[in-house]
Amino acid sequence: MSAKSMIIGTGMTALGKSGLTATKLVQQALERALANAGVRLRQLEGIVAVPSLSEPRFMEAHYLATRMGLLPSKGVVARTIDTGGAGPISGLLEADLMIRSGLDLVAVVAGDAVSSLPTEEFLKRADAGCYDPEGNLPSPVIPNGYDRIAQWAIDSRAVTREQLAMTSVLMSMQAVKHPYALTKRPYTLEDVLSSKPIGRATNLLECARRADGGAAIIVASQAFVEANGLKMGPRIIGGGEASGPLFPPKVIDEEMFSCEEAVRRAYAKAQCSVEDIDFFGLYDCFPICFIRALEAVGKAGKGRGGALVEEMYELSLKNGGELSPNQFPVNTHGGLLSFGAPWETPAMYNTIEAVAQLNGQATGRQVDQCRRALVYGNGGIFSASAVAILEKS
Repeated sequence: MSAKSMIIGTGMTALGKSGLTATKLVQQALERALANAGVRLRQLEGIVAVPSLSEPRFMEAHYLATRMGLLPSKGVVARTIDTGGAGPISGLLEADLMIRSGLDLVAVVAGDAVSSLPTEEFLKRADAGCYDPEGNLPSPVIPNGYDRIAQWAIDSRAVTREQLAMTSVLMSMQAVKHPYALTKRPYTLEDVLSSKPIGRATNLLECARRADGGAAIIVASQAFVEANGLKMGPRIIGGGEASGPLFPPKVIDEEMFSCEEAVRRAYAKAQCSVEDIDFFGLYDCFPICFIRALEAVGKAGKGRGGALVEEMYELSLKNGGELSPNQFPVNTHGGLLSFGAPWETPAMYNTIEAVAQLNGQATGRQVDQCRRALVYGNGGIFSASAVAILEKS
């Protein structure tokens, strides 16, 4: 019988422009996660790492393990996962597999210093990631790729321009309740719609907030936790992954999207459905990604994600510009749009927030009786989807 895995520790650095390297940010986050879990670095038997844009390395996990003194060691497994922004969730599922295969303690780490990169260099590196050699996406490639999909959704009457902007307003309302979030005051709809245009259906305040930051998660076997007298944490009860093209095809249709399939697999593995989930940590690099995620997980019907966003926006206005966590138990930390986005790291924050909710530690934003959480990471331009479902121990 395979071992049960659980998240027993999390750690993160402050977000912003740190002046630190990605490696240093990861090390700081890991130290905090280990302390939070009550374990030592040398007890780790596995490390899963996500690459950084600012400090790209060959075999990132091996590099970090060597720098930190975990390697050389016959008992340590190092693995680098690169599924873009889905990487932290792919990494969490890989850590779960490691535990089920016999390891007892695994760290999942990610970090980047993209805010400290000069903007010109950041755009050059980011554009190269999803560049279509036969296409015509201008720089910035990734925002313009999502903008194409947002325009397609508008033309298909699946969403309105205002609903896209309302997504950023909602995320800013969520973010102001979290002490680490970059966004300190809520946006108005006018703020978003009057911000600098990036594409025809995308403005600056509808783009993930570039930041430096590191995050780490400690995953352990239940047997290890019990043997060492550690505190139980949320269990990983299911997960799923799926893939789409690296860049949008010439004709956009439903075939290119992968989140729905990843969610279906995760629900099947966990033997649950949307009604069983109390908190959702959804990827929101751009509003169209968030709106499609609401539909994929079942919070809204097909083509109704934008309507749900508008409903929540209107409710927030009636509530004086805020939503209670029970009214909208989604991205209570503010997501990529308002919490902060150190390149491929942000799905770590979705997971860390989910752990806080399940442990009853999300002060000022706690969802009542939170028993299960779903976290989702998206890489590229809807190119990779990874979903994990967690349950309170």
